[in-house]
Amino acid sequence: MRVISGKAKGRRLKKAPGGDTRPMMDRVKENLFNLIADSVFESRWLDLFAGTGQVGIEALSRGAARVVFVDNSRQAIQTIRANLTHTQLSQGADIIQGDAFTYLKRFSGERFDLVFVAPPQYLDLWLRSLKLLDERSSAILLPGATVVVQIDPKEYAPQELETLAIYDQRRYGNTQLIFYGCD
Repeated sequence: MRVISGKAKGRRLKKAPGGDTRPMMDRVKENLFNLIADSVFESRWLDLFAGTGQVGIEALSRGAARVVFVDNSRQAIQTIRANLTHTQLSQGADIIQGDAFTYLKRFSGERFDLVFVAPPQYLDLWLRSLKLLDERSSAILLPGATVVVQIDPKEYAPQELETLAIYDQRRYGNTQLIFYGCD
């Protein structure tokens, strides 16, 4: 697991201890950033269920203005801090140890250009997150924002949403990325 491009290119990232996180494979991360490359610079990101922080760190390395990392696990938060220090990207980061759903329900502040959702598998946490983002889109998302969900393809189920709509889906083995747009 490494930073693929940008200011911190090539830096190896630490894995969170235990089995609670599921790091994204580098080839999936590279494809993700190839798909959204034009919208990363100077953007604001929310990395929910951040784990090691690798996706948000990649965004910072490629020029994102700010990334908010949210994770419930103390070990994950410590890993994110260590990875940000190692990559020298701490200046653009806010780290919040807490429940992602509480964060979404209470959020007020500068809205986001991109939200990345990669929760633990098979618990329907991605659905709960997506529904909250849909319900609170005007408070959380900027017009034209993107929500990217990372799940196992077996977890996918179509959703009835008010403001978010799928505009792309990609499958890489047992990883599926679903892209939702917000007008």
